[in-house]
Amino acid sequence: MQTKTAFIAVLGRPNVGKSSLVNLLVGEKVAIVSEKPQTTRSRVNGILTKDNTQYVFVDTPGFHVEKSTLSKHMHKSIRSAVAGVDVIIMLADCTKRPFVEREISEHSSDVILCLNKVDLIKDKSRLLTLIEDYGRLRDFVEIIPISVYDGTNTEKLLPILEKYAKPEGFYYDPELPTDQPERVWLSEIIREKLLHELHDELPHGIAVQIEGENSVQPITKTNKGEDIVDLSAVIICEKQSHKGMIIGKQGSMLKKIGSIARLETEEYFGCKVNLKLWVKVADDWRNREGFINEFGLKSE
Repeated sequence: MQTKTAFIAVLGRPNVGKSSLVNLLVGEKVAIVSEKPQTTRSRVNGILTKDNTQYVFVDTPGFHVEKSTLSKHMHKSIRSAVAGVDVIIMLADCTKRPFVEREISEHSSDVILCLNKVDLIKDKSRLLTLIEDYGRLRDFVEIIPISVYDGTNTEKLLPILEKYAKPEGFYYDPELPTDQPERVWLSEIIREKLLHELHDELPHGIAVQIEGENSVQPITKTNKGEDIVDLSAVIICEKQSHKGMIIGKQGSMLKKIGSIARLETEEYFGCKVNLKLWVKVADDWRNREGFINEFGLKSE
């Protein structure tokens, strides 16, 4: 049987639902999600292998103003994601005014426009005007009103994307939903909980590192013979005052984050997890190449 592969970049502004769309299409959670901008910091490949076709969805950071060395790397990751893909999905919020980023308007690849959040539009006739307005900004091969929240029209995407699949071998194990290393995925789970629980501006200066040299976390036994994973992570922040907010009064915030993260890591491993969290200050780490490289956030 001849196999085919399609690489699809998913682009758009912050908070339009890019990671949620990738998770929906893959059928598993491969990218963390929050309502805060810049949740996604580097490209994440979500992989769906269906019959003889492998779809590789490249989730990218949202377009934003470059304010730090880290944000420059994030923009580079967007540009590198666009290079070499077979087709682009531009995700836009249909409740906002029409806008096409320069990286998309000037790119020669075919672009499918998905107008997300149609579940929030009561008067659907407004969508016709919106589609016409976007059509004047760029020549899209398809314009599809969708809702990642309730799944409206999302089933139309795969048949369209299959047309861009090229006859070639699979790039990834068909059983894998993502190419992210386990350590990266575990650190992202913890960072997602921080994004949900902390003050709006604080999470942008936070990174998470899983301790230990092993790429796969070992499952050991408790005294009662039960499977357990010992997992330690360091939360890095930029200021001493931020460290206090992360820890909280008498450690209350850190305990809450650890408790929530533990539930998802236990679901991931299928057994108990002994999760230990530590907080460390690294002044202005988002503007220091050494830390960006150490945290695996360089655009390369």
